[in-house]
Amino acid sequence: MITRRLAIAAPLALWSAPAWASGFPSFLAGVRGEAVRDGIRPDVADAALAGLQPNDDVLRLDRHQPEFTLTWAQYRARVLPAKRLEAARDHYGREGTLLADVGRHFGVDPRIVVGIWGLESGFGAKTGGFSVVQALATLAYDGRRAAFFRAELLNALRILNAGDIGPRAMTGSYAGAMGQPQFMPSSFLRYAVDYDGDGKRDIWASRPDIFGSVANYLSRCGWRPGEPWGQQVRLPPGYDGPSGRQDLRPLAKWQAAGVRRVDGSAFSRGDVRGALVLPDGPGGEAFMVYQNFHVIRRYNPSDYYALAVGLLGYAAA
Repeated sequence: MITRRLAIAAPLALWSAPAWASGFPSFLAGVRGEAVRDGIRPDVADAALAGLQPNDDVLRLDRHQPEFTLTWAQYRARVLPAKRLEAARDHYGREGTLLADVGRHFGVDPRIVVGIWGLESGFGAKTGGFSVVQALATLAYDGRRAAFFRAELLNALRILNAGDIGPRAMTGSYAGAMGQPQFMPSSFLRYAVDYDGDGKRDIWASRPDIFGSVANYLSRCGWRPGEPWGQQVRLPPGYDGPSGRQDLRPLAKWQAAGVRRVDGSAFSRGDVRGALVLPDGPGGEAFMVYQNFHVIRRYNPSDYYALAVGLLGYAAA
């Protein structure tokens, strides 16, 4: 998953690139030594690290991330335009057999796999063109969150050591999120699967591995088979009752407070526990969310993101 909205550091112009990078070879030598001690083959470490230089573009993007606040309505319009909803339907139609098989195997809703795929990389169209090893080495050497990025760099070397991908093909975002699901190396090691059975976990080009890895992530994080993530609901005029994703109550109680399905009908079951989420506060859209909503948030801890994944997935089929 992409590392998002890191804190802004000093402007790039405040340091001199040649002076700043002078210790980079020694830094890489230390990483190589640690990697070899951890069991990574010297030839693998050398192929990945030899001659590596810091990437100024990585630092520029990391230090100058735009800071802005969107309402839910603005966010929804931006990430769920009609063309993306249509693309979700098209991809689901083409990959339906594979997605259904993946869903059965891992016990997850394949529509949510499509939702994550669509938001993370535009269904594979935008995965980032940075060398993951170079990006992580640059950020680890930079010193801000150095321990985190050094650990991810070592994890990237472990992936190379396993033979899942080569250094040149290991591409991703400037922050090291890889492939079509945008897994950080630690998430890759934990959740990526070889679903096509070719001996490699290829989240860059293999649709079976991509879908299987996302589904495995959801399953391992507690996805409840056969249960929804949530649904849009209608509130009574002037509603000022409880809300928030942690406030779980039986649907019978929400219904007694005047909450209904978006079409105005009653909930089919009163014993299921849900939470009312008002992403734009009173007067905006309202959603009843369930346990699987929290599982989606494990991928990215944002209510906006989880709502968008659910809506995009449900639009796919």
